Amino acid sequence: SRQAFKGALMSSYWCSGKGDVIEDWCRCDLNAFDENGLPNCSPLPPPVLRLSPNVEPSSTVVSLEWLDVQPAIGTKVSDYVLQHKKVDEYTDTDLYTGESLSFADDLLSGLATSCVAAGRSHGDVPETSLYSVIFKCLEPDGLYKFTLYAVDTRGRHSELSTVTLRTACPLVDDSKAEEIADKIYNLYNGYTSGKEQQTAYNTLMEVSASMLFRVQHHYNSHYEKFGDFVWRSEDELGPRKAHLILRRLEKVSSHCSTLLRSAYIQSRTETMPYLFCRSEEVRPPGMVWYSILKDTKVTCEEKMVSMLRNTYGESKGR
Repeated sequence: SRQAFKGALMSSYWCSGKGDVIEDWCRCDLNAFDENGLPNCSPLPPPVLRLSPNVEPSSTVVSLEWLDVQPAIGTKVSDYVLQHKKVDEYTDTDLYTGESLSFADDLLSGLATSCVAAGRSHGDVPETSLYSVIFKCLEPDGLYKFTLYAVDTRGRHSELSTVTLRTACPLVDDSKAEEIADKIYNLYNGYTSGKEQQTAYNTLMEVSASMLFRVQHHYNSHYEKFGDFVWRSEDELGPRKAHLILRRLEKVSSHCSTLLRSAYIQSRTETMPYLFCRSEEVRPPGMVWYSILKDTKVTCEEKMVSMLRNTYGESKGR
């Protein structure tokens, strides 16, 4: 009959042909359970994690987003879990999973720190179906791996979606770096007393490794004819102190050191709107699997996010 055909079609489309559609959910057949005893006839599609297209990553800020994967009929998504970790040569990436954040319980509840928040970035997609997370305290020039999976109301996990990215190089104040290079030249030039030596040493140890690299660049650009930065530092400060300073340059990656050799580095501040969101209700602990994330009442407030950036070039920009 037509009704039976419609039922079979609905079952095939929404319940993998292993259950019946009841209103907006699937009642699974007895043989449609996974090894954990959870019904698995209605597929739980993996979310697709991506960079928010209108928030360009900076040296410390990254925004990620994904579309809600809850189908109209079938499985109900109760949460998304986002893991993030800094990847380096010292960590076994499979053993160390990083920090894990529940979108519903940690982020929407406002329990997360000021360094990470739930929200939405301004996009073309209807806002109910787009989720977003902004990280604001990452380390510059760091390789980060972000992993996302969905959890349904029965406790099943979807497959993982992963984004790996490197944050921008550490910020430098180029005019300040040039000032320091001039100051060091003046301290090295002429008779250097213990006081001048100590001032030069302290100045060079107080700046970041990237700023030190840029100071060296300016020093050699202006004063190399009087001896390059390395030779003059060793001559004026002695091999031990010079080594302590120059060793710090090894912290600058080859990628960033190339940019730090640019003729000009300019600083600019970008501000962009971002909708920070919080849930109006507190979910009782232990009830996570029974709540449907889409039904959570959420209020969002638009705030401006400021991001400092360096731009690198061979000629001065406007």
